[in-house]
Amino acid sequence: MSETEGGRLRVFLVDDHAMFRAGVRAELGVHVDVIGEAGTVPEAISKIAASEPDVVLLDVHMPDGGGRAVLDAMRRSHPHVRFLALSVSDAAEDVIGLIRAGARGYVTKTISPDELAAAIKRVADGDAVFSPRLAGFVLDAFASRPDVPVADPELDQLTNREREVLRLLARGYAYKEIAKELYISIKTVETHVSNVLRKLQMSNRYELSRWAADRRLV
Repeated sequence: MSETEGGRLRVFLVDDHAMFRAGVRAELGVHVDVIGEAGTVPEAISKIAASEPDVVLLDVHMPDGGGRAVLDAMRRSHPHVRFLALSVSDAAEDVIGLIRAGARGYVTKTISPDELAAAIKRVADGDAVFSPRLAGFVLDAFASRPDVPVADPELDQLTNREREVLRLLARGYAYKEIAKELYISIKTVETHVSNVLRKLQMSNRYELSRWAADRRLV
């Protein structure tokens, strides 16, 4: 493990929101060395390869393929780098998808700074880290139903951001609330909803909600 001289872990942060990265960097600074950060998938791939951190804190939903694209790019070339997903999403397909891609753990952004620091250290030590609810998703997928594919042809048409908008919409969020939750504009939310309706060949949000509920996305 490439810890610094004082034994502190070297952590790299990947998230497309600069204010969130700044907050995490400030909170984690007393626990670990945040040696770099990136706001896009291409930037993350390049900088992680150059800096070779111990642990990468990885956002799930970003443009250009999100955390999954980063994992896919780094898995073969830098297998020693460990990834901990850090996301607003607690949906089963996000959790399972990231773990199957190679992440060592998955926590949500409601986690406290101390808990996050502890999770980073556990991942660096080779442990798998999940909150209890998320661990249940993984157990269902890998233990009790190992042969059931997570892939859904209809769901696979949607981008990560479209899935997140769909999930919040199905939970009853208004467009304004979705925009606030995802740090995007109301106009962008409307565009995502329009794209989802078109791709799934549906006409309104109520059909989308039923569709999402059937797939346990809510």
